Amino acid sequence: MDVDGGGNKRVFQRLGGSSTDPKNKVCYHWRAGKCNRYPCPFLHRELPSPPIQPPNGTASSKRHHVFNAAAAGDPTVPRRAPNNTWGRPHAGRGGGGANNRVVRKMDKVCSYWLQGNCSRGETCKFLHSWSLGDGFSLLSQLDGHQKVVSAIAMPAGSDKLYTGSKDETLRVWDCQSGQCIGVLNLGGEVGCMISEGPWIFVGLPSIVKAWNTQTNMDLSLSGPVGQVYALIVGNDLLFAGTQVWNLETLQCIQTLTEHTNVVMSVLIWDHYLLSCSLDKTIKAWVTGQSGNLEVAYTHTEEHGLLTLGGMYDSESKPLLLCSTNDNSVRIYDLPSFAERGKIFSKMEIRAIQIGPGGIFFTGDGTGQVKVWKLAAVEAANPA
Repeated sequence: MDVDGGGNKRVFQRLGGSSTDPKNKVCYHWRAGKCNRYPCPFLHRELPSPPIQPPNGTASSKRHHVFNAAAAGDPTVPRRAPNNTWGRPHAGRGGGGANNRVVRKMDKVCSYWLQGNCSRGETCKFLHSWSLGDGFSLLSQLDGHQKVVSAIAMPAGSDKLYTGSKDETLRVWDCQSGQCIGVLNLGGEVGCMISEGPWIFVGLPSIVKAWNTQTNMDLSLSGPVGQVYALIVGNDLLFAGTQVWNLETLQCIQTLTEHTNVVMSVLIWDHYLLSCSLDKTIKAWVTGQSGNLEVAYTHTEEHGLLTLGGMYDSESKPLLLCSTNDNSVRIYDLPSFAERGKIFSKMEIRAIQIGPGGIFFTGDGTGQVKVWKLAAVEAANPA
């Protein structure tokens, strides 16, 4: 722990905190629509968005998740200030206007359609589709894994997709043909997988496997104890573990305890940390005056949440993809949480990976990988 509080200060600054007078602090309860104090000592209005500062220097890693890159100030990624309108749909944002309203039947896939023998056709009150909403489409499905798909990776600039599974295999897919062109037997369940440059890193029980996709070099990295469920690269270092740590001191600087069940996934968007849990909530965290992360907004689902993914649509509006344990993925606009649509599966979706050009991938408990395409937003016709 930094004695001078330097670690907290760095996290505070990255997530949008500033050392301002308490009178200039926006009321968190007001943001959530729940403030009942009068007079309230905090502001019931939003502060002006700070100017976007140019990045200092260049990043050591070429791999950027699109949401993480925006948070880091990458000028190649559109940065949209959230304006702290969590959970408040409003006009002008996808999902909040009439043009993006989801047309519903029933939020359930027809069991007879799944078996290929539904006789009701268009009159069936249940869905005859793997998705709900017209903002995306299913391009292909990749069959081969025998158990749940737990990780998906697509190296930048590569024409190969890599999928890992609890069936202890890693499969390599050709993105042009959709065919599996290689299978590696790993001898252990895949807990996670990431790509960094030409390298693929796979978390296994008590070891991390690494492959160079250009030279075919492979390495075994020992050190972890138990199943490796999380991997990330930063400052030219590979981290394997499960907590949030200060990358300069390698000390734990804060433990977040607001969730009441297992935290399954975290994601950085702009100045916010998003976390999801089996307690059926997604929490948006922001750095408070104390320098610690505080919950700015809580979104509640009907089911436990499993994993998060983030991407931008064709109008550079941020979207959040979150899978739940009712075998579906919700797609929301941020920060309003206005629903764009849903994706359905036969079993839980445990892996979401964002690809280039509006492509994203999902992997489920049947071992199936689906390839999806986010539709371009059509411009309104002039009057």
